[in-house]
Amino acid sequence: MRLTGPLRAVAVLLLVGLTWLLANTLFGGESGSSMRHFFSGASEEPTPAESRPRKYKCGLSAPCPPKHLAFRLVSGAANVIGPKICLEDKMLVSSVKNNVGRGLNIALVNGVTGELLDTKNFDMWAGDVSDLLKFLRPIHEGTLVFVASYDDPATKMNDESRRLFEELGSTAVKELAFRDSWVFVGAKGIENKSPFEQRMKNSKSSNKYEGWPESLEMDGCIPLRAPLEG
Repeated sequence: MRLTGPLRAVAVLLLVGLTWLLANTLFGGESGSSMRHFFSGASEEPTPAESRPRKYKCGLSAPCPPKHLAFRLVSGAANVIGPKICLEDKMLVSSVKNNVGRGLNIALVNGVTGELLDTKNFDMWAGDVSDLLKFLRPIHEGTLVFVASYDDPATKMNDESRRLFEELGSTAVKELAFRDSWVFVGAKGIENKSPFEQRMKNSKSSNKYEGWPESLEMDGCIPLRAPLEG
């Protein structure tokens, strides 16, 4: 009979504890979740934010090595969605910045410092190709040239403009045609052909949009150039 009091106290404590656990289970809360995992022996599932892969500069899936520039180029989609040029997590060219246009969208970057030098777009359907030539001819040694097409990149191109892009490292420009999609990164003074170039031919049999091929997307890491001597 002497144990009746202690037993009642234990029973009351157990009842209170079970009631508290039941309430937390029904109504949720961090403490309830933790207690459920504790008693069930299950580990907590990662939240959606924890399960998503980490993104680096310009949305790259991995960081660039030291002294490299992270970039992402996206060509325009048909004549509806403008192109994008991202460098080191900064958007250089986009519809949001209101600096895109039909034709070729180009950004010039200092290949030693990574500093943006200029951005321009050139209408290759109804514009004057001489404007493009005046822009390309004086580019200095070591300058990086980022290009993303929008709508039509080639109708007004002539032999000289194609040659200037070839000197920057392009291999696709000589066949670039009406409404092709094109993204390209080259450099003034490049010794070999650029590894950063994609072209999607405008073809009725394979076009994603009516009259246009699909948009192209390209990213990567570009090594900074050593300062020129002298």
